[in-house]
Amino acid sequence: MSHYIFVLNCGSSSLKFSVINPENGDEALKGLAERLGVGGVGNITIKNAKGDKLEETLDPGTHQEALRHIVAALHKEGLMDKIKAVGHRIVHGGEYFAESVLVDDDVRNKIVDCIRLAPLHNPAHVTGIDAAREVFPNLKQVVVFDTAFHQHMPERAYLYALPYKLYTDNKIRRYGFHGTSYRYIASQLPEKLGIAKPKAVVAHLGNGASVAAVDFDHSVDTTMGLTPLEGVVHGTRSGDVDPAIFGILTGQMGMSPKEVDDMLWKQSGLLGLSGMSNDCRTIEEAYAKGDAAAIRTMEVYCYRLAKHIAAQMVGLGGADAIVFTGGIGENSSLVREKTIALLEYLGFKLDSAKNHETFRGKEGNIAASGSKPVWVIATNEELMIARDTDALSV
Repeated sequence: MSHYIFVLNCGSSSLKFSVINPENGDEALKGLAERLGVGGVGNITIKNAKGDKLEETLDPGTHQEALRHIVAALHKEGLMDKIKAVGHRIVHGGEYFAESVLVDDDVRNKIVDCIRLAPLHNPAHVTGIDAAREVFPNLKQVVVFDTAFHQHMPERAYLYALPYKLYTDNKIRRYGFHGTSYRYIASQLPEKLGIAKPKAVVAHLGNGASVAAVDFDHSVDTTMGLTPLEGVVHGTRSGDVDPAIFGILTGQMGMSPKEVDDMLWKQSGLLGLSGMSNDCRTIEEAYAKGDAAAIRTMEVYCYRLAKHIAAQMVGLGGADAIVFTGGIGENSSLVREKTIALLEYLGFKLDSAKNHETFRGKEGNIAASGSKPVWVIATNEELMIARDTDALSV
């Protein structure tokens, strides 16, 4: 009989879940609960494999109430007894975790300790762990960390040029994120490239975006740092900026530290540059019509991206391929075209027809004849979480 893994991704005000067969990736049930923990009622949408949708109000709007509704749906679909274990996506594991682990009190306490490194994300993950342990008391729980894939980075890649004491005493260093996505892509590359231990620069591009230098089964460098703010241009996050901007905005322009923080995290990136949206699709539509703000935004986005891709090759000593993944990476032929055009001097060039026909789940090598490979691969973080959870919950 097939068994399933309950994959849980808790945000501060949301809960995303899926019930996955770890062998073939089939989803038997999935859904999203929103407006949690903000006072008042929340809402939840649950969809089964047939496409039947259930929409309900959550009163109170809490993570625990959302899980109770999900459990009721599991019983209704005849899935409750087929759930083997629960897998949690955790943004930050600090230096504690270089791989996925079973949850116990010690593991939970270490995730709590990492709240100081990820105050926007880890509190919600702890809430999710506690709620799931309450609702599924007899199931094993596994945590899968975004940071774990990058724990093999060398010191020269993860240290900031700050007083060394900040690292030794406070663990202020570069950690990197999107590790579960990179690990999935890494698992696909040997077969797709026909190389036993390939080296590739992978660009995970979505509302949050990063680039990593992947050496077979681990990274040697990546663009995100202590937090997911550093690096390339994001949907609403600034990416790299001169740190002195913070002092100028607070000291000369009268902004509070919180206002600057909110600006860098929520009002910058594609949204800040364009003044219209953080959605790349909206900006591309305006770009096609010759909108000056959209053109400016795409020029900055793709230039910064190409610059970071080239920089990541230093850690690898060259790359066997460039890979695009994530919502933008998998679907935006414009971003891929403009970015690779800036990297032709490194031996990469696109086949225009292949590039434009590769989207909405299609995968393939979109490089021109004679070029080094440029792959588009659809990532699957949920499947990686399900498989880790399945393997650890024997």
